[in-house]
Amino acid sequence: MVCGVAVSDESLTAFNDLKLGKKHKYVIYKINDSKTEIIVDKISSDESYDAFLEALPEDDSRYAVYDFQYEISSTEGKRSKIIFFTWSPETASVRSKMIYASSKDALRRALNGVSTDIQGTDFSDVAFESVLERVSRGAGSH
Repeated sequence: MVCGVAVSDESLTAFNDLKLGKKHKYVIYKINDSKTEIIVDKISSDESYDAFLEALPEDDSRYAVYDFQYEISSTEGKRSKIIFFTWSPETASVRSKMIYASSKDALRRALNGVSTDIQGTDFSDVAFESVLERVSRGAGSH
């Protein structure tokens, strides 16, 4: 049923523009209606993390990459990490959650340079503070 979900060229280009060109702050991906390809749903250069959260649908699954900038301390300056989100809210259909769960690896393997994976089932999982805690915990180990 879902085994052959491909990653569109557009999806990879958008990721590389975020990672290398710093043209985007985030990219949100979705699986197309025919369930054959992972495509770009939304691209934004909005610096607001809240704007990113608002772009995630409340009742459907998505993937996203976000160029997350943070400060550990005032002496170390700003750091940046690319975060991969699997967004699968409780209110999404079981079919949607299953398709996104089984197709995640195709996209994840194609995106080189992601530092942290975050699974979100509600907005508290993807809140700025939760993500900051995850990335700063691993900051010394990279």
